[in-house]
Amino acid sequence: MGDFIIGLWNNSMLLAALSGWLIAQVLKTLLVLLLEKEFRLERLFGSGGMPSSHSATVCAMATCAAVRFGADSPYFAISAIVAFIVMYDACNVRLETGKQAVAIKELQKFFQDMGKKPLSEEKLKELVGHTLSQVIAGALLGIIIGIVFGML
Repeated sequence: MGDFIIGLWNNSMLLAALSGWLIAQVLKTLLVLLLEKEFRLERLFGSGGMPSSHSATVCAMATCAAVRFGADSPYFAISAIVAFIVMYDACNVRLETGKQAVAIKELQKFFQDMGKKPLSEEKLKELVGHTLSQVIAGALLGIIIGIVFGML
């Protein structure tokens, strides 16, 4: 068990990825605090917002793999493909899901204003995806973190 824990602690790709996520989530929370003058704990753990923690996570991992093992390594190849899929999903599929949640909430309010029973009691999350600028900011953050961890 001790060797396993030491192995995790020495895994630069894993530490880079986790650090990318943590730093992005903290930055996201601080940005909301600075811009909206409101502390929202859900920003520390939630998805969506600036910068993309998903992008920071996968780009930190892929960049660390490239620095440590080279661009021709299978570690970089796998992590780069995962990074592209995650970032595409964040600014396309999940962004559209958030837009659909907004539209559904508007329909629910419209029906309630007409005196109709709500379509659903389920609370929909609107902030699940990212704009392209949020994904790019997260990717740049992740690249910087990946370089640092790759050189350690």
